[in-house]
Amino acid sequence: MQRPEAAAVDTARSGPGGAGRPASGPGRWRARTRRAIRAASRPGPWKRGPVLAALALLLGLLMLLHASVPNRVGHLGSLVETFLPWFGVFVPVLLAGALWRRSAAAVVALLLPAVVWLNLFGGLVGDRSHRGGGDLTVAEHNVGAGNPDPPGTARDLTAAGADLLALVELTPQAAGGYEKALATAYPYHTVLGTVGLWSRLPLSGTRPVDVVDAGPLARTLPAGARTASNRALRTTVATAHGPLAVYVAHLGSARVTPRAGFWTASRDRGEQVLGAAVAAERNPRVVLLGDLNGTTDDRALRDLTSRLHSAQREAGAGFGFTWPAAFPVARIDQILVRGVRPVSSWVLPATGSDHLPVAAGISW
Repeated sequence: MQRPEAAAVDTARSGPGGAGRPASGPGRWRARTRRAIRAASRPGPWKRGPVLAALALLLGLLMLLHASVPNRVGHLGSLVETFLPWFGVFVPVLLAGALWRRSAAAVVALLLPAVVWLNLFGGLVGDRSHRGGGDLTVAEHNVGAGNPDPPGTARDLTAAGADLLALVELTPQAAGGYEKALATAYPYHTVLGTVGLWSRLPLSGTRPVDVVDAGPLARTLPAGARTASNRALRTTVATAHGPLAVYVAHLGSARVTPRAGFWTASRDRGEQVLGAAVAAERNPRVVLLGDLNGTTDDRALRDLTSRLHSAQREAGAGFGFTWPAAFPVARIDQILVRGVRPVSSWVLPATGSDHLPVAAGISW
């Protein structure tokens, strides 16, 4: 007859939580071996997330070698360079994935794109402007052909207090309204085609720069039609420090199309003509104000950016994106200078246009 104490022990071993589980013996050792094999087969932190690590390296190399991206097919290189600052957004996204996967390799690989981005754009993160400084304040605005409120736009721009105000994309219907609204604040002005300059200082020697005529089709237009569609001008501003050459320009559009990719043919031809005009300019002091439909990172604008300096890059506040006004993603409205020093650069509040106005203070 079994004793009660032995029956209690047997019940404890075979009851709930203990049924089928040997207290000792080969079964326990087999379970421990299986657990050890599973733990050893799990990848370590340096082996986890190989895809994330590869993506991080590719991102860094793309930003580092962006100038090597070919431009022959669909102007892919220009497209990459237009939105190059936004590639930095992928760094925190990949970092979140690396931390979730606990991948040490991916975290280390992310150092490459982070360092490259900071080297390219770290200087734009802060504010290097010194508002109120400078000998002359200049401003530029693509007022928009479809602007529903030209008088309101003129009032907003007048309130900015610029000494020189360049307007582009002026329509024949709206040009007269801007002339009337700006007459009191700006006693001097010139308008050629769709571009104009309003000034508190005297102007002289105004002439068109035929960026539209850079294409073969434009040469077939009558002279009157070409003048009406003129998109760039050059004039001289008489300042207390001497004459200042001012260019106002609106280069051709850039579009992303299924067939041509990043289509910039008209813009690029006009940029070459404008770059040649700046290169031939005898006045050592030059300011270019305009909608160039391209960023200063875009290699297609090197005829200009190799000869002129960006006020935004040298003395700007942040990235200074200007288009589209509702959610700016690119700085395509530029203030470029030579022979004068930008001391400040900023973006003005939105108007009725799809572009934001820009301004800069320059000093001799």
